[in-house]
Amino acid sequence: MLVASMNPSPSGFFNDPSMPNTSSPHEMQRYMSKISGPLLDRIDIHIEVTPVPFEKLADERKAESSVEIRKRVTAAREIQTKRFETVENVHYNAQMSSKLIREFCVLDEASKELLKNAMERLNLSARAYDRILKVSRTIADLDDSENIVSSHIAEAIQYRSLDREGWLG
Repeated sequence: MLVASMNPSPSGFFNDPSMPNTSSPHEMQRYMSKISGPLLDRIDIHIEVTPVPFEKLADERKAESSVEIRKRVTAAREIQTKRFETVENVHYNAQMSSKLIREFCVLDEASKELLKNAMERLNLSARAYDRILKVSRTIADLDDSENIVSSHIAEAIQYRSLDREGWLG
């Protein structure tokens, strides 16, 4: 498993509303191009984050607890373990081959249409297509849903932000 972090701007202040953006879109694109497209293509989830303001950090409202999140993750992993119990060397959705993706990531028509539109509009690769299906299967598992539905596909597509042409705005 690889977890990585980066700032897409040489100034280090991309998407920070409290700091002036001193890098031009051209400079940021050049900076980002140091990471190859095929490498980015192999990363399942890309998420853009903004700095968290003090008010949110100090907020007293209760969020979902780590214990509750852990329960959902553990349940999703158990679903996957059971799903792949007869498949050699596959334990989790991320390990699915193309054949297994076709078997376990069956989409309804609305989901297919949503994914087709995303593939065409965002000019996504075949590898990104497989990644979206695997991630959507995991989202469905976290949702305790036997079927992948449009909302799972939509969420998985949102996690491919670096695949989008013109993501700098």
